[in-house]
Amino acid sequence: MVTGNILWNYTKKVFTFGLIGVTVSDTYASISAVRGSSMSPTLNPHTSSSMRFTVDYVLVDKTCLLNYKFSRGDVVVYSSPSSYKEKHIKRIIALPGDWIGIRNSSDVMRVPEGHCWVEGDNQASSMDSNAYGPIPLGLIKGRVTRIVWPPQRISPVERRIPADRISAYRVDFS
Repeated sequence: MVTGNILWNYTKKVFTFGLIGVTVSDTYASISAVRGSSMSPTLNPHTSSSMRFTVDYVLVDKTCLLNYKFSRGDVVVYSSPSSYKEKHIKRIIALPGDWIGIRNSSDVMRVPEGHCWVEGDNQASSMDSNAYGPIPLGLIKGRVTRIVWPPQRISPVERRIPADRISAYRVDFS
């Protein structure tokens, strides 16, 4: 009888901590693995000695989703526009109403309301808004705030915008 009581108390504690963990992960923050080179050198920088990519783990802040408060230069996690199960990590370059020049084209477009323009830091290996257009803000799952693993890379993820990529007014980017 005593063993059953101990087991029941242990099960209740594990279940309670599991529920708390899921709630925190869904509402406030989570950890995400970053694979691939599209955000290099900010995330997964190439290590020339071993000729392979590291895998960074990042802290994803989800409190920004309450009011959809994003800024140009934020690195965000979002669901792919073509497959909601796929998650991507890119940098917000333009917000609704901004004019953006499309890479490798002379076209300029205005980002529609409720959307943003995302790009990878490594242009050579990034499938981003230049390929599939602006993404709905509703697909964003959170903002990347810190690299938390590996230990030698623990640091905040800086907000930055590539020069001459956006304008509040229509301009010729060519």
